[in-house]
Amino acid sequence: MLTIAIANQKGGVGKTTTAVNLAACLAEKRVRTLLIDLDPQANATSAIGLEGLAGQSIYEPLMGGASVIEKVLPTRFEHLFVITADLDLAGAEIEVARLDDHLLRLRHALAPLKNDTSFDFAILDCPPSLGILMTNALAAADELLVPIQCEYFALEGLSKISHVIEQIKSVGANPNLTLAGILMTMFDGRTNLSNQVAEEVRKHFGNTVYTTQIPRTIRLGEAPSFGKPIIEYEPNGIAADAYRAMAKEFLQRHKGG
Repeated sequence: MLTIAIANQKGGVGKTTTAVNLAACLAEKRVRTLLIDLDPQANATSAIGLEGLAGQSIYEPLMGGASVIEKVLPTRFEHLFVITADLDLAGAEIEVARLDDHLLRLRHALAPLKNDTSFDFAILDCPPSLGILMTNALAAADELLVPIQCEYFALEGLSKISHVIEQIKSVGANPNLTLAGILMTMFDGRTNLSNQVAEEVRKHFGNTVYTTQIPRTIRLGEAPSFGKPIIEYEPNGIAADAYRAMAKEFLQRHKGG
């Protein structure tokens, strides 16, 4: 199982939208996928059409009180499973920070799944902050995927998260962590700004940037309120096409096809 953290310390950049829709599109391609909601707000949980169940989040495994395997739930989509979030995770920000191995709690919690053949990928949807849950995700992940909005502060945000990656590596929490993907979101090809930002990001990060760009659409913004990924809410729309293309590119990067 390959673990992918989807993270950006800035909110409103399409992070949860990308986590949910990438997971759904991979499942549509019959790729066994586990979506793990690490945000106490549980937006990924509701966007997939579920409610956070008390005691069902990854909080107890983080604290060493339960096995992560007990927390995995099926969804209505074949090949897609989820670990939901709940408000207990807000407490984890404080409680985990007090522990000696606070950076490695999630890595240890996910260890039973690491060599399990039940899943091909685990997608970690991180909170929009540089707190303990996000740093735990970076310490547990094989790779980081960063969605960024096509706006002027995009490169500044990438600079900050690149710095955090180096910190995680330098303290030995995850020396092999790589920034394996940058996804341009809320792209509007009609504006100079979107095109300029995309060009600038590609100039700095090269092939790390996905060829696929996710458009800004009303339907994509509406879908989470109906508890549906975009391929279910508007399966033939441009946003669904974009996330399917992104999932295909994701698989090409990881499996060569």
